[in-house]
This record gives sequence, C-alpha cells and structure tokens, in this order.
Amino acid sequence: MPRRILSVTAVMLALAAGATSAATRGLLLGPAFKAYYDGHKDTFLVTDVSSKAQATTLKANYSAAIGRVKRAPAQYFVRGAAAKGQLSVFGSEPGESNYNPLWEEFFVTWKPGVKPVLLVKDDQIKSLAKANKLTLRDAHIVLNAPITKVGK
Repeated sequence: MPRRILSVTAVMLALAAGATSAATRGLLLGPAFKAYYDGHKDTFLVTDVSSKAQATTLKANYSAAIGRVKRAPAQYFVRGAAAKGQLSVFGSEPGESNYNPLWEEFFVTWKPGVKPVLLVKDDQIKSLAKANKLTLRDAHIVLNAPITKVGK
C-alpha cells in the first residue's frame, strides 16, 4: 500500500510540475515585441507599466509603484509620422553598464517639414533632437520590459 501511495503522489507531483511549467512557458512566451538598439533588433516582453491606459492596451500589469523610479534607461516611441518599419528604440540592453528592465518612456515626434528617417539608435535620436529635427517628450511612464533576446 505505501508503495502505491508514493507512486500516485509522484505522478501527481509530476503532473503539477508539468502544468506549472507549461503555464510559465506560456507567460514567458506571451506577447513579445521588437525594438532597435544600436542598429539591431532586440526582443522584449512587457510585464508591468505605470500607466493604467497602457496596461490595459498591452494586457500588462498596472503598477503605480514603478512610476516612481527615476533615472531608468530611456525607451523611445515615435508618435505621428514615422519611417516605414519604425519600432521603439532602447537606450540600453543586457551587457551594458546601465541596463535595467525598467524603462522611462519618451515620445519622439518629427518636426513639421522634416522627412522621417528610420530611427535605430538612441544616440541618433538625441543628435536629431539637438539638430531641432524632432522633439523628445518625457511621457512620465515607466515600463517593466525585460529584453529576452539580443539581436545581432
């Protein structure tokens, strides 16, 4: 009898572990997004955001607390006119000294009369802002979006 109880318990534990693993894989493989960093594309997941509206849109967790984080690396989002294939642009990635999965969102808008080009580097964005070709606006939103795959 004890041997049978151990076998049933072992099977139940294995099934529970398999279900947990499958559920976790589904979560980790959930909505993945691409963004540029230094000319290549990285993959990231959005888990939490400090904006209720974005949390709803992205089906992410709303977290007011992360909105109080200061000096997180920037993630740039182009609003309005944009070049074909434009994605958001990271200010860092894993392996960089300032990498952090929390991102301070900045909205990028092209100035009237300026033809949008594909933005693929944070330094490119800062340079174009300094040249008065686009504007940067702090969105006052913090996004928890770990980079899960670094491109080449």
